Amino acid sequence: MGFFDKLKNSLNKTRKSFTEKIEQLVVGYADIDDDCLDELEEILISADVGIKTTMKLMEDVRLGIRKKEINSPEDLRPFLIKRISEILITGENTTVVAAAPPTIFLVIGVNGVGKTTTIGKLARYYKNQGKSVMLAAADTFRAAAIDQLQIWGQRADVDVIAHEEGSDPAAVVFDAVQAAIARKTDILLIDTAGRLHNKSNLMEELNKIYRVIKREVPAAPHETLLVLDATTGQNAIHQAELFTKTAPISGVVLTKLDGTAKGGVVIGIKSQLSMPVKWVGVGEGEDDLQPFIAEDFAKALFES
Repeated sequence: MGFFDKLKNSLNKTRKSFTEKIEQLVVGYADIDDDCLDELEEILISADVGIKTTMKLMEDVRLGIRKKEINSPEDLRPFLIKRISEILITGENTTVVAAAPPTIFLVIGVNGVGKTTTIGKLARYYKNQGKSVMLAAADTFRAAAIDQLQIWGQRADVDVIAHEEGSDPAAVVFDAVQAAIARKTDILLIDTAGRLHNKSNLMEELNKIYRVIKREVPAAPHETLLVLDATTGQNAIHQAELFTKTAPISGVVLTKLDGTAKGGVVIGIKSQLSMPVKWVGVGEGEDDLQPFIAEDFAKALFES
């Protein structure tokens, strides 16, 4: 199965809660009245597009009605497809690549979102692209996090720089950056502890890691990726808002898209936070993490 087909399959639940309900709405109303618009608003919210994004889309719909771009319920679907596609396509999704190796990725996010697994899959992706890859096990606080990353390192056949559990994460990062420079490694992926917004000591640890990276490679980290779990819907947007206050996030990795009806959260992240979604996970397989292509996502969301 090609990746587009996997993406389309992963959005089945979202399509049922979103696109198919819009189809039912179109059939159920002869004219666009207040009840029709109220139901459309409920559909958007239930797909976890988000309150702010829903309100903006509803404003666009009402403006479309006034401008005679929408004259009947049948006009709602193509109008929304066009508007949502515009939201998704806005902005830059490409990954930054360093002029000279290593390109350093700092991967952050709360525990349970699939952060370490994402790093393992990224390692495999870049290895398949012919790049040399190294992993840094800087999540030294969570039991078995180092072991988990080392298992992924073995699967992808890449080196893992690790210290003992409970050791200084910044020291791990320092050693990893030095090793990546010495070996001219193309990609260095750094795992970090699952940081909660109210744990000031953990946030300070993240800042310390930043300082260590920048001291050794001033242009780095080239990417700071925030891993979010699509199944948490609006909570994912809330997490993103909190992390932006601490870290200059360059993009989002959205995991577990195949297990949720809340795929509309992608639209909310792009619209509310102006934050690019750079990678999406559409399954549990090692090759089921791929770069986010907005046009493909929009097509897969609306295509039956």
